[in-house]
Amino acid sequence: MVTELLEKEKITTTISKAKALRPFTEKMITLGKRDSLHARRQALAVVRKKSVVHKLFDSLGPRYADRNGGYTRIIRLGYRKGDSAENAIIELIGSEDSDQPVEKETPKKSKAKAKAGEKE
Repeated sequence: MVTELLEKEKITTTISKAKALRPFTEKMITLGKRDSLHARRQALAVVRKKSVVHKLFDSLGPRYADRNGGYTRIIRLGYRKGDSAENAIIELIGSEDSDQPVEKETPKKSKAKAKAGEKE
Protein backbone atom coordinates (compact mmCIF):
# COMPACT_ATOMS: atom_id res chain seq x y z
CA MET A 1 0.00 0.00 0.00
CA VAL A 2 2.94 2.33 0.62
CA THR A 3 3.98 1.86 -2.99
CA GLU A 4 0.50 2.68 -4.27
CA LEU A 5 0.16 5.76 -2.07
CA LEU A 6 3.52 7.14 -3.15
CA GLU A 7 2.71 6.41 -6.79
CA LYS A 8 -0.82 7.81 -6.93
CA GLU A 9 -0.53 10.27 -3.98
CA LYS A 10 -4.13 9.52 -2.95
CA ILE A 11 -5.91 6.23 -2.23
CA THR A 12 -9.22 5.17 -0.71
CA THR A 13 -9.17 2.52 2.02
CA THR A 14 -10.54 1.83 5.49
CA ILE A 15 -9.70 3.99 8.49
CA SER A 16 -7.72 1.27 10.25
CA LYS A 17 -5.59 0.55 7.18
CA ALA A 18 -5.01 4.27 6.61
CA LYS A 19 -3.86 4.76 10.19
CA ALA A 20 -1.52 1.76 9.89
CA LEU A 21 -0.17 3.02 6.56
CA ARG A 22 0.68 6.53 7.76
CA PRO A 23 3.90 5.76 9.73
CA PHE A 24 5.40 3.71 6.88
CA THR A 25 4.69 6.44 4.35
CA GLU A 26 6.11 9.14 6.61
CA LYS A 27 9.31 7.13 7.06
CA MET A 28 9.71 6.63 3.31
CA ILE A 29 9.34 10.36 2.64
CA THR A 30 11.89 11.08 5.36
CA LEU A 31 14.27 8.70 3.58
CA GLY A 32 13.54 10.56 0.34
CA LYS A 33 14.61 13.80 1.98
CA ARG A 34 18.01 12.31 2.89
CA ASP A 35 18.91 11.36 -0.71
CA SER A 36 21.83 9.04 -0.05
CA LEU A 37 22.62 5.60 -1.42
CA HIS A 38 21.88 3.99 1.92
CA ALA A 39 18.49 5.73 2.10
CA ARG A 40 17.68 4.55 -1.44
CA ARG A 41 18.47 0.96 -0.51
CA GLN A 42 16.35 1.20 2.63
CA ALA A 43 13.46 2.57 0.58
CA LEU A 44 13.85 -0.23 -2.00
CA ALA A 45 13.45 -2.76 0.82
CA VAL A 46 9.88 -1.47 1.41
CA VAL A 47 8.77 0.08 -1.88
CA ARG A 48 8.36 -2.55 -4.61
CA LYS A 49 8.72 -0.44 -7.77
CA LYS A 50 11.93 1.27 -8.84
CA SER A 51 9.95 3.99 -10.62
CA VAL A 52 8.24 4.90 -7.35
CA VAL A 53 11.61 5.07 -5.57
CA HIS A 54 12.85 7.44 -8.28
CA LYS A 55 9.74 9.57 -7.79
CA LEU A 56 10.28 9.49 -4.03
CA PHE A 57 13.84 10.79 -4.26
CA ASP A 58 13.45 13.09 -7.27
CA SER A 59 10.15 14.87 -6.62
CA LEU A 60 8.66 13.96 -3.23
CA GLY A 61 11.85 14.40 -1.19
CA PRO A 62 12.54 17.93 -2.42
CA ARG A 63 8.83 18.84 -2.11
CA TYR A 64 8.90 18.13 1.63
CA ALA A 65 12.48 19.29 2.27
CA ASP A 66 11.44 22.16 4.54
CA ARG A 67 8.67 20.21 6.34
CA ASN A 68 9.44 18.35 9.58
CA GLY A 69 6.69 15.78 9.40
CA GLY A 70 2.99 15.36 8.78
CA TYR A 71 3.22 14.47 5.11
CA THR A 72 -0.13 12.65 4.95
CA ARG A 73 -3.76 13.54 5.57
CA ILE A 74 -6.62 11.17 6.39
CA ILE A 75 -10.13 12.28 5.41
CA ARG A 76 -13.06 10.23 6.66
CA LEU A 77 -15.68 9.37 4.02
CA GLY A 78 -18.37 7.53 5.94
CA TYR A 79 -19.39 3.91 6.12
CA ARG A 80 -19.20 1.33 3.34
CA LYS A 81 -22.57 -0.08 2.35
CA GLY A 82 -21.71 -3.79 2.32
CA ASP A 83 -20.02 -4.36 5.68
CA SER A 84 -20.28 -0.92 7.36
CA ALA A 85 -16.51 -0.48 7.48
CA GLU A 86 -15.52 3.17 7.81
CA ASN A 87 -13.84 4.41 4.62
CA ALA A 88 -11.23 7.12 4.33
CA ILE A 89 -8.99 8.82 1.80
CA ILE A 90 -5.31 8.99 2.67
CA GLU A 91 -3.36 11.48 0.60
CA LEU A 92 -0.06 13.28 0.54
CA ILE A 93 -0.26 16.88 1.64
CA GLY A 94 0.74 19.23 -1.14
CA SER A 95 -0.31 16.97 -4.00
CA GLU A 96 -1.70 18.74 -7.04
CA ASP A 97 -5.24 17.40 -6.51
CA SER A 98 -5.64 18.20 -2.84
CA ASP A 99 -4.21 21.69 -2.44
CA GLN A 100 -6.70 24.12 -3.80
CA PRO A 101 -6.40 27.53 -2.17
CA VAL A 102 -9.30 28.40 0.05
CA GLU A 103 -10.45 31.95 -0.47
CA LYS A 104 -11.43 33.81 2.67
CA GLU A 105 -14.39 36.12 2.53
CA THR A 106 -13.77 39.72 3.42
CA PRO A 107 -15.76 40.82 6.44
CA LYS A 108 -18.78 42.82 5.39
CA LYS A 109 -20.27 45.62 7.41
CA SER A 110 -23.63 44.91 8.87
CA LYS A 111 -26.53 47.08 7.78
CA ALA A 112 -26.81 48.68 11.21
CA LYS A 113 -23.15 49.74 11.18
CA ALA A 114 -23.45 51.00 7.61
CA LYS A 115 -26.47 53.17 8.49
CA ALA A 116 -24.73 54.47 11.62
CA GLY A 117 -21.70 55.37 9.49
CA GLU A 118 -23.86 57.32 7.02
CA LYS A 119 -25.48 59.42 9.78
CA GLU A 120 -22.16 60.59 11.16
